[in-house]
Amino acid sequence: MRPQQLQAFLTVAKTRHFTQAADELGVTQPSLSKQIQSLETELGAPLLTRSRGRIELTDAGQTLLPHARRITAAHAAARADIDDVLAVRAGHLRLGATPSLCSWLIAPLLTRYLETHPGVTVTLTEDGSGPLTERLSAGDLDLAFTIGDKADATGLTVRPLLAEALVVASASHLPPLTRQAFIGLPQLREQAFVLPAHGYDLRDLTITTCEAAGFSPRTGVDGGATDAVASLVEAGLGIALLPAMIAAGRPGLRATPIAPPGASRTIALASRRESPPTKAAAAFAASLEAHLTDLHAWGRLPEGMRSV
Repeated sequence: MRPQQLQAFLTVAKTRHFTQAADELGVTQPSLSKQIQSLETELGAPLLTRSRGRIELTDAGQTLLPHARRITAAHAAARADIDDVLAVRAGHLRLGATPSLCSWLIAPLLTRYLETHPGVTVTLTEDGSGPLTERLSAGDLDLAFTIGDKADATGLTVRPLLAEALVVASASHLPPLTRQAFIGLPQLREQAFVLPAHGYDLRDLTITTCEAAGFSPRTGVDGGATDAVASLVEAGLGIALLPAMIAAGRPGLRATPIAPPGASRTIALASRRESPPTKAAAAFAASLEAHLTDLHAWGRLPEGMRSV
């Protein structure tokens, strides 16, 4: 039973007149009669009969009537729901992000996105770039914000968004590491580092940055998330390489810029290469583009951040 057949039957049952029903449906009377006949053939029973010039429902027609109403209502509801998804009035977005991005970037970005698309629900997953790209590649996420411009999993497209400067963070209550405006990385050779836990992007970045300067960082305290690392540095338990924005927001830290060419990390958006984005994901990417454009135009990029 096609929805058009059931709607034809319901309209005739309501008007009890083929001509009026055809006019209401915007079809010709022969076309309407053909739809009713095909429905009767499919069901194997007559649905309508003429009695004294008026259309009446047979017993089979009376039996079909409530079912036809439910089926056409369900069809209309399904069509409306699909239209909502296509217009991004509904849907679900599965988003991944590294923890350090969730406060300053993800929160205002989702606020902007959901103001425009209030019917969309969002699931946010926090993790390191490696696990996020693996989940994205496996189809468990729609999009993921990562650190670094190379994917840890195949089949992904990684689009660099921002470059964030790293600074040398030390406790503000202790003597400064240098009296100069900048500090060279080799000057940190004898310093004890507070290193993030294994699996955190900042740990790998700290090690590779120091090794590029000719030494391996000497570990004072090993382990912890970014906030924990900052707190341990504030307590005077070592130094750390931190994003400039994180260091600037903590008065207990002294942020010393790294001598040119400096050091930075790349914030990127990863997506699956071969799989077209959902409507909700495509709309989120558009909101991201507008958000970054506004931040740049209004001069509101956080300290140490620049577009790439």
